[in-house]
Amino acid sequence: MASYNKILAVVDPSSEEQKSISRAIEIAEKAKTQVTALLCIYDFSYEMTTMLSADERETMRSAMINERTRWLSDVVANIPSADRVDLDIKVVWHNRPFESIIYEVIDHQYDLIVKGTHLHSTLKSIIFTPTDWHLLRKAPASVLLVKDHAWPANGNVLAAINVGTEDSDHQSLNTIVSEHAAYFTELLDANLHFVNSYPGTPVNIAVEMPEFDPRNYNNTVKDYHVDAMQEHAETYNVHESQCHVKEGLTEDVISQVASNIDAELVVIGTVGRQGISAALIGNTAEHVIDIITCDLLALKPDGFKSPLEL
Repeated sequence: MASYNKILAVVDPSSEEQKSISRAIEIAEKAKTQVTALLCIYDFSYEMTTMLSADERETMRSAMINERTRWLSDVVANIPSADRVDLDIKVVWHNRPFESIIYEVIDHQYDLIVKGTHLHSTLKSIIFTPTDWHLLRKAPASVLLVKDHAWPANGNVLAAINVGTEDSDHQSLNTIVSEHAAYFTELLDANLHFVNSYPGTPVNIAVEMPEFDPRNYNNTVKDYHVDAMQEHAETYNVHESQCHVKEGLTEDVISQVASNIDAELVVIGTVGRQGISAALIGNTAEHVIDIITCDLLALKPDGFKSPLEL
């Protein structure tokens, strides 16, 4: 059963409104967990002070940290319900925010990272890797990317699964996604939905084999996924009306269903692919981030190790 004991809320230094802290507090109030608001700072003018003594450089760095600590204290003090949860603040000096976040998770065993997110351009997604994409690929904890969608009672949580696979790793990830989605469904007094996509008829087969019946093929594939979905849903007492099996690209199907049911939260597994394949192809979770309007919870498979940990 999924549970969260320690939450790390990543602070956006460019914004007075901290969606991540507000969402982390909302979860902590219901789950009775501890929250740390983490602000990563670095001033590149610090690199130009090498002519100063070590003490002078440390004084400069400490002054910056103290100033941002006071700012963060004021921000937290103005967030409703902040005084009703166990909440700490922490400011760290690091020139690569995603690394400082992941090291914080590794060193202090956080279960959940909460971070506000923004739209990324396609060009930027290839040339520059935003911090939240690094976290999706490399963080050992669950990552909750927060947008502006509210979490009202009796809302909808959408779990994206792949019931059409016989691969044991994907089946294990289905279980992880479903259990975390069920946890948030109970926590938020919400309704649990499942979504699964399946591929359409391969065009080349229809062209090369005149006797091939694409309609029969499509119906067979769909029936297989519907049956597998119903079997999976029974485990979590989810009614068939809340199971969505559709043909199409995974990210398009997830986005469409999330919009149709006005989901508060989409839960998805990510394989944490890295390197050239991740930069050019991208993980499904990364494609989904920019086309849904609600929060996204990205989960790693069992046994995942962060490359920073290794």
